[in-house]
Amino acid sequence: MKKTLVSALTTALVVGAASTTFAAANPFSDVPADHWAYDAVSQLAADGVIEGYGDSTYRGDRNITRYEMAQMVARAMAKSDVSAADKAMIDKLAAEFADELNSLGVRVANLEKHADMVKWNGKLEYTYTHDTYKFDGDTDHKNKANDLLFRLEPSAEVNDHWTVNARIDGKFDMSEDTLKDNLNLKRAWAQGDYKNFSVRFGRFSMYGNDSINDTEMSGADLKLGNDNKVSGVIGAGRTSGTFDGGAATEDLANRLGMTKRTVTTRLGNIVGANDSVFYVGVDYNAARNKGLFGGLRFFRYAAGDKFTDANGKEKVNNIWQLKAGYQFDKNSALHGYFAKSNVKESNAALLGERLYEGKQDKSWNIQFDYKGAQAANKGTWGAWLGYRYLGYNATPAKTWDVIDEGLKGWAIGANYTFMKNIVGTLQYGDNKLIGGHGTKVKQFFGRVEWFF
Repeated sequence: MKKTLVSALTTALVVGAASTTFAAANPFSDVPADHWAYDAVSQLAADGVIEGYGDSTYRGDRNITRYEMAQMVARAMAKSDVSAADKAMIDKLAAEFADELNSLGVRVANLEKHADMVKWNGKLEYTYTHDTYKFDGDTDHKNKANDLLFRLEPSAEVNDHWTVNARIDGKFDMSEDTLKDNLNLKRAWAQGDYKNFSVRFGRFSMYGNDSINDTEMSGADLKLGNDNKVSGVIGAGRTSGTFDGGAATEDLANRLGMTKRTVTTRLGNIVGANDSVFYVGVDYNAARNKGLFGGLRFFRYAAGDKFTDANGKEKVNNIWQLKAGYQFDKNSALHGYFAKSNVKESNAALLGERLYEGKQDKSWNIQFDYKGAQAANKGTWGAWLGYRYLGYNATPAKTWDVIDEGLKGWAIGANYTFMKNIVGTLQYGDNKLIGGHGTKVKQFFGRVEWFF
């Protein structure tokens, strides 16, 4: 697909009639199909730096010559309003194809191949949350948070296929002017990207994007195929989990007379904290091109202390997830998932109290998306509306910012790019505790991100 994409771009971006004559007797060799430049040019196209192709007018599948690649780089170099990340990518391409650019009359000075072997991206993020939850017949309880996050995400090139990546976070509690988390290395992994597969090793995020599981693990995984068609993944490792039921867990802790930490620890042993984990999945059209997309995934969590059911039988937590959706056009999509765990017992019953007798072995979501804020483009915006049912046992680590594990209800949100690389987000959740005897939870979330 990448070769086809770049071939189409080449046709649309040809620099005048003279280039056609030159290409007929091109002295430069082809760029190999697995060269990193294909990924770089595809990313620039996705970011809108290279524009104007239409694959409905071209059906090509061939290697690109170095001269043709240089033509595209020249067009990209002429753009002034590009992000720092795209500028670094253009500089790297310019260094790689310096000789060809010089032959086109585009002077490339003081650049060396792989001069940008280490790139630093990141953001400053302010988040305000306000949760209000009310026990049946009780007064309102409120939780507020004002958090400031500083994040660095370096990426270091090893060779044409491999990079080493990391995430470093530091968080402050602005309400008390205290350091909430020291500057910590959250992720660190090596990644090899090849034509038909990619591999990761280290500590990285398992899944995101409409998944029941959005947390880190230490291990390895292998991805095969093409996101535009069919792809598969298999991985294994160990996760310490990031389980935190938020307002739902706070409610349960208050009812049981326990600390939130105690409840979180016990529930975490079921939903995925401190577990060995194995997962396998297959996706269709994961890139969400127009039309249907979906996938099937399986997660297996084996805790150090295995769960024992009502019959005294030891179990691990096996979760199946089915995803499906439809991309109507570039602006709108309807999507959702259903997940089922083999652990059916109420989590609260395991804590000695049958307060949450709802079906905690199921998790599902349905959501409609319209557009979406793009950090590089001032004035872009997006909005979404969804309904979620997040059973504890079937939701190892939630993906969303409102509606916690153990809750069900509606969520609405929107984002907007105020200026280039400054994005604001608002979300609101109106929820109930699953099996919680009328307990209601309202969650408000606001965020501003400054990307660099």
